[in-house]
Amino acid sequence: MGLSISQAAPILKEYYTAQRVENMTYKDFPLYAMLPKDKNFYGKVLPMPIQIGNPQGRSAVFATAQANKTSSVYKDFVLTRVRDYALASVDNETAEASENEKGAFIKALTREIDSAIQAATTSLAWALYGDGSGVIGQIAASTTISTAVLQLSSADDVVKFEIGQKICFSAATTGSLRASGATLSVLNVNRDIGSLTLSAALNTITGLAVGDYISVQGDWQAKLSGLAAWIPFVAPTSGDNFFSVDRSVDPTRLGGLRFDGSAFSIEEALVKGLTRCNREGGKPEVVMANYTDWSNLELALGSKVQYMVSQASGRADIGFEGIQVKTNKGVSNVIADPFCPVNYMYGLTLKSFKLYSLKEPVRILDLDGNKILREATADSVELRVGGYYQLGCDAPGHNVVIKLA
Repeated sequence: MGLSISQAAPILKEYYTAQRVENMTYKDFPLYAMLPKDKNFYGKVLPMPIQIGNPQGRSAVFATAQANKTSSVYKDFVLTRVRDYALASVDNETAEASENEKGAFIKALTREIDSAIQAATTSLAWALYGDGSGVIGQIAASTTISTAVLQLSSADDVVKFEIGQKICFSAATTGSLRASGATLSVLNVNRDIGSLTLSAALNTITGLAVGDYISVQGDWQAKLSGLAAWIPFVAPTSGDNFFSVDRSVDPTRLGGLRFDGSAFSIEEALVKGLTRCNREGGKPEVVMANYTDWSNLELALGSKVQYMVSQASGRADIGFEGIQVKTNKGVSNVIADPFCPVNYMYGLTLKSFKLYSLKEPVRILDLDGNKILREATADSVELRVGGYYQLGCDAPGHNVVIKLA
């Protein structure tokens, strides 16, 4: 007797335990792996208070201290969740053709589930560096918009693109999409030079121009607020409204530190940026860097380079090797992450961050107990992976973004 879909469900339930999904998703994404996590983001919002000032009833003269008495200064970030989904299908013919080989049937299903988990995790991993806009790249000035070939302004952004994606365009990281969100499909990805071949010429999108920003259809202004949002390189100004807080009243303690190291060598920029963070009370134990910048640092240090390992949050069996950098508050581990933007490094006091999620941040969605659903309009079954989450930081001023040359 063959293995039916209903018989496969218990096997999949046992196979995809929370730890297995965690192992699958942590492997190649160090920032996601190392972030502390809180999987109890229930309710509509999550208030996150932060103290940015102490009472100021202090003076060498008692009467003056009493007259100038103030309370501590608190702000309250009010976090809201975002959603993300990755769906996959297995057609009925493939399922039935493999039913006489139990292993083949499970393999067909698990391959698609594994791929969906990978897609959902990749989406979360790059969003952790983003500003919430959903932007994954920018059209380079060298692109000829009368053709279907798009050159990315940063070739390193190519890791965020896949064949079959439907992408949209915008003139800025805020506002509206070009042509009401009209899309082009990615047909080919040249990962050597960072270019895409699309389903039609770029100028078929009304108004599109070089310098435009790129997002996956449905992601526009719908991703979590990542490092570029919590520690923006441009300081928040008056009127800022970030999770209900105007951070311009104290751009450092509420919006992180910014250090322009473009005039320095990479190792000087790193040490000076981390020292600035130390001055403000931060103790960055990790620095996230793009692979290109990580290798440049390694080459610059030469024989002086020393390596160390940092563990995933709560997982001593998962570690990431990096380059050790000494500061006046200990050592930092510079770790390469494929989604860290090139020419920027993030010095992070990890305990100030937390990834808040409703249950597991990436999981198989099976509220009704079914991991496999029959599709209503196709001869296939559907597999759903997703999550509901938001990144929070209770001490932005203990973290720094360092701009390199």
